[in-house]
Amino acid sequence: MKRLLFAFALAAAAAQAAEKLTLVWPTSGTAWAEGKPPAQWLQHAGSGDPDSGGFGGVRGGGRDFHEGLDIRPAARDARGEPLDEVRAAMAGVVRHVVSAPGASSYGRYVVVEHAALEPAVYTLYAHLARLAPGVRVGAPVAAGQALGVMGHSSGGYMIPAERSHLHFEIGLAVTRNFQAWYDRRKFGARNEHGMWNGMNLVGVDPLAFFNEWRGGRVARPVDFFARMETAARVRVATLRTPDFVTRYPALVAKPPAPGLTAGWEIRFNWTGLPFAWTPLAAADVAGWPADQPRVVEANAALIKRQRSKSVAVQRRGGWAPGKDLERVLEQLFGPH
Repeated sequence: MKRLLFAFALAAAAAQAAEKLTLVWPTSGTAWAEGKPPAQWLQHAGSGDPDSGGFGGVRGGGRDFHEGLDIRPAARDARGEPLDEVRAAMAGVVRHVVSAPGASSYGRYVVVEHAALEPAVYTLYAHLARLAPGVRVGAPVAAGQALGVMGHSSGGYMIPAERSHLHFEIGLAVTRNFQAWYDRRKFGARNEHGMWNGMNLVGVDPLAFFNEWRGGRVARPVDFFARMETAARVRVATLRTPDFVTRYPALVAKPPAPGLTAGWEIRFNWTGLPFAWTPLAAADVAGWPADQPRVVEANAALIKRQRSKSVAVQRRGGWAPGKDLERVLEQLFGPH
Protein backbone atom coordinates (compact mmCIF):
# COMPACT_ATOMS: atom_id res chain seq x y z
CA MET A 1 0.00 0.00 0.00
CA LYS A 2 2.77 2.45 0.90
CA ARG A 3 4.46 1.69 -2.43
CA LEU A 4 1.23 2.36 -4.31
CA LEU A 5 0.58 5.65 -2.49
CA PHE A 6 4.16 6.72 -3.18
CA ALA A 7 3.81 5.78 -6.87
CA PHE A 8 0.53 7.68 -7.08
CA ALA A 9 2.11 10.78 -5.52
CA LEU A 10 5.01 10.56 -7.97
CA ALA A 11 2.58 10.24 -10.88
CA ALA A 12 0.67 13.31 -9.74
CA ALA A 13 3.88 15.32 -9.47
CA ALA A 14 5.06 14.07 -12.89
CA ALA A 15 1.73 15.01 -14.46
CA GLN A 16 2.04 18.57 -13.18
CA ALA A 17 5.59 18.88 -14.47
CA ALA A 18 5.07 17.04 -17.76
CA GLU A 19 5.90 18.83 -20.97
CA LYS A 20 3.93 18.37 -24.15
CA LEU A 21 4.72 15.04 -25.81
CA THR A 22 7.20 15.11 -28.68
CA LEU A 23 6.61 12.38 -31.25
CA VAL A 24 8.83 11.47 -34.19
CA TRP A 25 7.76 9.10 -36.95
CA PRO A 26 9.87 5.92 -36.49
CA THR A 27 11.34 5.85 -40.00
CA SER A 28 12.94 8.40 -42.28
CA GLY A 29 10.04 8.05 -44.71
CA THR A 30 7.83 11.15 -44.89
CA ALA A 31 4.52 9.70 -46.13
CA TRP A 32 2.68 9.91 -42.79
CA ALA A 33 3.98 13.44 -42.13
CA GLU A 34 2.74 14.46 -45.58
CA GLY A 35 -0.72 13.15 -44.75
CA LYS A 36 -0.65 10.31 -47.27
CA PRO A 37 -3.07 7.42 -46.64
CA PRO A 38 -1.78 4.25 -44.93
CA ALA A 39 -2.18 2.27 -48.16
CA GLN A 40 0.80 4.22 -49.52
CA TRP A 41 3.19 3.32 -46.69
CA LEU A 42 1.97 0.12 -45.02
CA GLN A 43 3.68 -3.13 -46.01
CA HIS A 44 1.25 -5.98 -46.69
CA ALA A 45 1.84 -9.37 -45.07
CA GLY A 46 1.91 -11.30 -48.35
CA SER A 47 -1.73 -10.89 -49.32
CA GLY A 48 -1.19 -7.75 -51.37
CA ASP A 49 -3.63 -5.87 -49.13
CA PRO A 50 -1.88 -2.93 -47.38
CA ASP A 51 -4.40 -3.10 -44.53
CA SER A 52 -2.77 -6.37 -43.43
CA GLY A 53 0.20 -4.28 -42.28
CA GLY A 54 -1.94 -2.30 -39.86
CA PHE A 55 -2.86 -2.86 -36.22
CA GLY A 56 -5.54 -5.24 -34.98
CA GLY A 57 -7.56 -7.99 -36.63
CA VAL A 58 -6.25 -7.24 -40.09
CA ARG A 59 -5.35 -10.74 -41.23
CA GLY A 60 -7.14 -14.04 -41.74
CA GLY A 61 -10.45 -12.39 -42.52
CA GLY A 62 -10.37 -10.47 -39.25
CA ARG A 63 -9.48 -13.47 -37.07
CA ASP A 64 -5.70 -12.94 -36.78
CA PHE A 65 -4.34 -10.18 -34.56
CA HIS A 66 -1.34 -8.00 -35.47
CA GLU A 67 0.23 -6.06 -32.58
CA GLY A 68 1.80 -3.14 -34.45
CA LEU A 69 2.36 -1.34 -37.74
CA ASP A 70 4.44 -2.69 -40.63
CA ILE A 71 5.98 0.34 -42.36
CA ARG A 72 7.50 -0.27 -45.77
CA PRO A 73 10.72 1.36 -47.00
CA ALA A 74 10.74 4.65 -48.84
CA ALA A 75 14.18 4.08 -50.38
CA ARG A 76 16.22 1.04 -51.47
CA ASP A 77 19.74 0.45 -52.67
CA ALA A 78 20.73 -1.17 -55.96
CA ARG A 79 20.25 -4.65 -54.43
CA GLY A 80 16.73 -3.81 -53.28
CA GLU A 81 17.65 -3.57 -49.61
CA PRO A 82 16.01 -0.78 -47.56
CA LEU A 83 17.94 2.40 -46.81
CA ASP A 84 15.42 3.87 -44.35
CA GLU A 85 16.74 4.91 -40.98
CA VAL A 86 14.76 3.66 -37.97
CA ARG A 87 14.36 6.31 -35.28
CA ALA A 88 13.22 6.50 -31.67
CA ALA A 89 9.64 7.79 -31.63
CA MET A 90 10.09 9.43 -28.20
CA ALA A 91 12.92 10.11 -25.79
CA GLY A 92 13.66 7.16 -23.53
CA VAL A 93 16.06 4.44 -22.44
CA VAL A 94 16.96 1.26 -24.33
CA ARG A 95 15.69 -1.70 -22.28
CA HIS A 96 16.21 -4.67 -24.58
CA VAL A 97 18.34 -5.36 -27.64
CA VAL A 98 18.41 -8.51 -29.76
CA SER A 99 21.28 -8.38 -32.23
CA ALA A 100 21.07 -12.03 -33.36
CA PRO A 101 18.07 -12.17 -35.71
CA GLY A 102 17.40 -15.88 -35.20
CA ALA A 103 16.68 -15.42 -31.48
CA SER A 104 13.17 -14.06 -31.97
CA SER A 105 10.32 -13.87 -34.47
CA TYR A 106 10.95 -10.11 -34.26
CA GLY A 107 14.37 -10.72 -35.81
CA ARG A 108 16.89 -8.06 -34.87
CA TYR A 109 15.00 -5.62 -32.62
CA VAL A 110 15.16 -2.91 -29.95
CA VAL A 111 12.79 -2.01 -27.12
CA VAL A 112 12.84 1.52 -25.69
CA GLU A 113 11.03 2.46 -22.48
CA HIS A 114 9.83 6.04 -22.14
CA ALA A 115 10.10 6.28 -18.37
CA ALA A 116 9.60 10.05 -18.17
CA LEU A 117 6.10 9.76 -19.64
CA GLU A 118 2.84 8.91 -17.89
CA PRO A 119 2.33 6.05 -18.32
CA ALA A 120 5.84 4.92 -19.23
CA VAL A 121 4.99 3.28 -22.56
CA TYR A 122 7.47 1.17 -24.49
CA THR A 123 8.16 1.29 -28.21
CA LEU A 124 9.49 -1.67 -30.18
CA TYR A 125 11.38 -1.64 -33.50
CA ALA A 126 11.70 -5.02 -35.23
CA HIS A 127 13.15 -6.75 -38.31
CA LEU A 128 16.15 -4.40 -38.43
CA ALA A 129 19.00 -4.97 -40.89
CA ARG A 130 21.52 -3.58 -38.43
CA LEU A 131 21.73 -1.57 -35.23
CA ALA A 132 23.05 1.96 -34.94
CA PRO A 133 26.34 2.42 -33.03
CA GLY A 134 25.82 2.84 -29.30
CA VAL A 135 22.43 1.14 -29.13
CA ARG A 136 22.76 -0.99 -26.02
CA VAL A 137 20.73 -1.74 -22.90
CA GLY A 138 20.68 1.25 -20.57
CA ALA A 139 21.61 3.79 -23.24
CA PRO A 140 19.46 6.95 -23.29
CA VAL A 141 18.03 7.96 -26.65
CA ALA A 142 16.54 11.23 -27.84
CA ALA A 143 13.36 11.48 -29.88
CA GLY A 144 14.39 11.01 -33.50
CA GLN A 145 17.74 9.38 -32.67
CA ALA A 146 18.82 6.60 -35.04
CA LEU A 147 18.34 3.06 -33.69
CA GLY A 148 19.21 1.16 -36.83
CA VAL A 149 18.29 0.52 -40.46
CA MET A 150 15.09 -1.08 -41.71
CA GLY A 151 15.41 -4.65 -42.90
CA HIS A 152 13.75 -8.06 -43.07
CA SER A 153 15.49 -10.03 -40.31
CA SER A 154 13.41 -12.69 -38.58
CA GLY A 155 13.64 -15.93 -36.62
CA GLY A 156 11.84 -19.17 -37.44
CA TYR A 157 10.51 -17.91 -40.76
CA MET A 158 11.70 -15.80 -43.70
CA ILE A 159 10.64 -12.32 -44.74
CA PRO A 160 11.56 -11.79 -48.41
CA ALA A 161 13.53 -8.64 -49.22
CA GLU A 162 10.66 -7.27 -51.27
CA ARG A 163 8.52 -7.26 -48.11
CA SER A 164 11.12 -5.55 -45.92
CA HIS A 165 9.56 -3.34 -43.26
CA LEU A 166 9.78 -1.90 -39.77
CA HIS A 167 7.42 -3.61 -37.35
CA PHE A 168 6.63 -0.84 -34.84
CA GLU A 169 4.76 -1.14 -31.54
CA ILE A 170 3.65 1.14 -28.72
CA GLY A 171 2.33 -0.41 -25.53
CA LEU A 172 2.74 -1.52 -21.93
CA ALA A 173 4.39 -4.50 -20.23
CA VAL A 174 1.94 -6.57 -18.19
CA THR A 175 4.21 -7.70 -15.36
CA ARG A 176 7.75 -7.47 -14.11
CA ASN A 177 7.35 -11.06 -12.87
CA PHE A 178 6.77 -12.49 -16.34
CA GLN A 179 9.30 -15.29 -15.84
CA ALA A 180 7.18 -16.94 -13.12
CA TRP A 181 4.17 -17.02 -15.47
CA TYR A 182 6.33 -18.32 -18.31
CA ASP A 183 7.73 -21.12 -16.14
CA ARG A 184 4.25 -22.19 -15.03
CA ARG A 185 3.16 -22.50 -18.65
CA LYS A 186 6.03 -24.96 -19.41
CA PHE A 187 6.59 -23.78 -22.98
CA GLY A 188 9.61 -26.03 -23.34
CA ALA A 189 11.91 -23.28 -24.57
CA ARG A 190 13.98 -20.82 -22.60
CA ASN A 191 12.72 -17.23 -22.31
CA GLU A 192 15.56 -15.19 -23.80
CA HIS A 193 13.88 -11.81 -23.48
CA GLY A 194 12.96 -11.32 -19.82
CA MET A 195 9.95 -9.09 -19.25
CA TRP A 196 10.27 -7.79 -22.84
CA ASN A 197 9.05 -11.07 -24.28
CA GLY A 198 6.26 -10.38 -26.78
CA MET A 199 3.82 -12.45 -24.69
CA ASN A 200 4.20 -9.87 -21.90
CA LEU A 201 3.58 -6.85 -24.10
CA VAL A 202 0.15 -5.39 -24.85
CA GLY A 203 0.11 -2.87 -27.64
CA VAL A 204 -2.06 0.01 -28.71
CA ASP A 205 -2.68 1.14 -32.27
CA PRO A 206 0.41 3.23 -33.13
CA LEU A 207 -1.30 4.97 -36.03
CA ALA A 208 -4.22 6.03 -33.83
CA PHE A 209 -1.71 7.26 -31.22
CA PHE A 210 0.17 9.37 -33.78
CA ASN A 211 -3.02 10.68 -35.39
CA GLU A 212 -4.55 11.65 -32.04
CA TRP A 213 -1.33 13.47 -31.16
CA ARG A 214 -1.26 15.27 -34.52
CA GLY A 215 -4.90 16.25 -34.05
CA GLY A 216 -4.13 17.89 -30.71
CA ARG A 217 -6.17 15.40 -28.70
CA VAL A 218 -3.18 13.75 -27.00
CA ALA A 219 -0.65 15.88 -25.16
CA ARG A 220 0.52 12.99 -22.96
CA PRO A 221 0.17 9.21 -23.35
CA VAL A 222 -2.35 9.12 -20.48
CA ASP A 223 -4.69 11.21 -22.64
CA PHE A 224 -4.73 8.42 -25.23
CA PHE A 225 -5.55 5.75 -22.65
CA ALA A 226 -8.30 7.92 -21.17
CA ARG A 227 -10.09 7.89 -24.56
CA MET A 228 -10.16 4.09 -24.84
CA GLU A 229 -13.44 2.24 -25.18
CA THR A 230 -14.19 -0.36 -22.51
CA ALA A 231 -14.69 -3.91 -23.75
CA ALA A 232 -14.90 -5.53 -20.32
CA ARG A 233 -15.10 -4.29 -16.74
CA VAL A 234 -13.65 -6.74 -14.24
CA ARG A 235 -13.72 -6.85 -10.44
CA VAL A 236 -11.47 -8.98 -8.29
CA ALA A 237 -11.34 -9.33 -4.51
CA THR A 238 -7.65 -9.56 -3.67
CA LEU A 239 -5.03 -8.23 -1.32
CA ARG A 240 -2.48 -8.27 -4.14
CA THR A 241 -1.33 -5.07 -5.79
CA PRO A 242 -0.01 -5.97 -9.25
CA ASP A 243 3.29 -4.34 -10.16
CA PHE A 244 1.46 -3.02 -13.25
CA VAL A 245 -0.25 -0.54 -10.92
CA THR A 246 2.95 0.67 -9.28
CA ARG A 247 4.72 0.94 -12.64
CA TYR A 248 1.81 2.77 -14.32
CA PRO A 249 0.14 4.77 -11.52
CA ALA A 250 -1.22 7.29 -14.05
CA LEU A 251 -3.78 4.61 -15.00
CA VAL A 252 -5.18 4.46 -11.44
CA ALA A 253 -8.39 6.48 -11.42
CA LYS A 254 -8.13 7.61 -7.80
CA PRO A 255 -5.70 7.15 -4.92
CA PRO A 256 -6.47 4.23 -2.62
CA ALA A 257 -8.36 5.10 0.55
CA PRO A 258 -6.51 4.86 3.88
CA GLY A 259 -6.43 1.28 5.08
CA LEU A 260 -6.36 -1.94 3.15
CA THR A 261 -7.12 -2.15 -0.56
CA ALA A 262 -9.42 -5.16 -0.78
CA GLY A 263 -9.67 -5.46 -4.53
CA TRP A 264 -9.66 -3.77 -7.92
CA GLU A 265 -12.05 -2.77 -10.63
CA ILE A 266 -10.29 -2.81 -13.99
CA ARG A 267 -11.40 -1.65 -17.42
CA PHE A 268 -9.93 -3.56 -20.36
CA ASN A 269 -10.01 -2.50 -23.98
CA TRP A 270 -10.82 -4.97 -26.75
CA THR A 271 -7.23 -6.25 -26.98
CA GLY A 272 -7.09 -7.06 -23.25
CA LEU A 273 -5.09 -4.00 -22.19
CA PRO A 274 -5.98 -2.92 -18.60
CA PHE A 275 -6.24 0.83 -19.12
CA ALA A 276 -8.12 2.06 -16.01
CA TRP A 277 -7.83 0.85 -12.41
CA THR A 278 -9.95 1.70 -9.37
CA PRO A 279 -8.98 0.44 -5.89
CA LEU A 280 -11.85 -1.14 -3.93
CA ALA A 281 -12.60 -1.14 -0.21
CA ALA A 282 -13.71 -4.23 1.70
CA ALA A 283 -17.38 -3.21 1.43
CA ASP A 284 -17.12 -3.16 -2.37
CA VAL A 285 -16.23 -6.85 -2.54
CA ALA A 286 -17.98 -8.21 0.54
CA GLY A 287 -18.91 -11.84 -0.02
CA TRP A 288 -16.79 -12.20 -3.15
CA PRO A 289 -14.45 -15.22 -3.38
CA ALA A 290 -10.81 -14.18 -3.08
CA ASP A 291 -8.65 -13.95 -6.19
CA GLN A 292 -11.47 -14.89 -8.59
CA PRO A 293 -11.83 -12.17 -11.26
CA ARG A 294 -15.38 -11.57 -12.45
CA VAL A 295 -16.56 -9.80 -15.59
CA VAL A 296 -19.26 -7.46 -14.28
CA GLU A 297 -19.91 -5.69 -17.57
CA ALA A 298 -19.09 -6.36 -21.22
CA ASN A 299 -19.53 -4.38 -24.42
CA ALA A 300 -21.25 -7.02 -26.55
CA ALA A 301 -21.18 -4.98 -29.76
CA LEU A 302 -17.47 -4.23 -29.49
CA ILE A 303 -16.60 -7.82 -28.62
CA LYS A 304 -18.60 -9.12 -31.58
CA ARG A 305 -16.93 -6.64 -33.92
CA GLN A 306 -13.36 -7.48 -32.84
CA ARG A 307 -12.94 -11.18 -33.59
CA SER A 308 -9.14 -11.42 -33.33
CA LYS A 309 -9.16 -11.23 -29.52
CA SER A 310 -11.21 -13.11 -26.94
CA VAL A 311 -11.72 -10.73 -24.02
CA ALA A 312 -15.12 -11.85 -22.74
CA VAL A 313 -17.43 -14.74 -23.59
CA GLN A 314 -21.03 -15.42 -22.66
CA ARG A 315 -21.44 -18.30 -20.29
CA ARG A 316 -24.52 -19.49 -18.35
CA GLY A 317 -26.40 -16.26 -18.89
CA GLY A 318 -23.49 -13.98 -17.94
CA TRP A 319 -20.03 -12.97 -19.03
CA ALA A 320 -16.72 -14.66 -18.26
CA PRO A 321 -13.12 -13.83 -19.22
CA GLY A 322 -12.14 -15.00 -22.69
CA LYS A 323 -8.83 -16.77 -23.28
CA ASP A 324 -6.86 -13.59 -24.00
CA LEU A 325 -8.19 -11.82 -20.92
CA GLU A 326 -7.56 -14.96 -18.83
CA ARG A 327 -3.90 -14.83 -19.80
CA VAL A 328 -3.53 -11.16 -18.87
CA LEU A 329 -5.34 -11.67 -15.56
CA GLU A 330 -3.08 -14.59 -14.68
CA GLN A 331 -0.01 -12.51 -15.49
CA LEU A 332 -1.34 -9.65 -13.34
CA PHE A 333 -2.60 -11.58 -10.33
CA GLY A 334 -1.11 -15.06 -10.57
CA PRO A 335 -3.03 -18.36 -10.83
CA HIS A 336 -6.69 -18.28 -9.88
